[in-house]
Amino acid sequence: MTVSPLPYPLRLTGTDVILREWRWEDLDDLVALLDEPDIARWTLMPSPFDVEAGLAYLRRAHQGRIGGSRIQLAITADGGRPLGEVLLFNVRSGLHEAELGYLVGLPYRRQGLASAALSLLTGYAFDTLRLRRLLLRIDRGNSASTSVARRCGYRPAAEPPIEQDGPYGPAILDTWEYVESRSAPRDDRRKNVAARRYGR
Repeated sequence: MTVSPLPYPLRLTGTDVILREWRWEDLDDLVALLDEPDIARWTLMPSPFDVEAGLAYLRRAHQGRIGGSRIQLAITADGGRPLGEVLLFNVRSGLHEAELGYLVGLPYRRQGLASAALSLLTGYAFDTLRLRRLLLRIDRGNSASTSVARRCGYRPAAEPPIEQDGPYGPAILDTWEYVESRSAPRDDRRKNVAARRYGR
């Protein structure tokens, strides 16, 4: 199986979100999104996150995208202003797996954006990239992120916790996994995730 280089450019449209490539003109919005204590706490972003950090971030994102090493997309409601980010990286072709991550800016939380974006990229990873196991590394203190993971069908994996140093001291990351059900057709699995997300 060959999943690298990953597709670029990419735009994914879901029920409530449009995921699109980052643009240079997103700089001010990016800084506003990431210059926030909770983002630094859970993602190890530089803090404070200023214009210089934003430029470096966009540079790395662009290089990763054109190089095909990751998918890194802005979460938007309509293709316009970025409200957060979702990404897919560390693809291991031989194992048919990859890691995902997500964040949403403080003013836009509790609107279902993280769940919608994660579900959309999860579906793309399985249906288009043909991956079979997706992983999230979540700080066990981040209850909001674990709630998103559960709503999107991710479950705790039988892997040892990962210890790392963070800006607020030692952190422990738990691994969550999404594995394609072999007992149900892929379309039915997608519908089940949507039903959990929207309460249908």
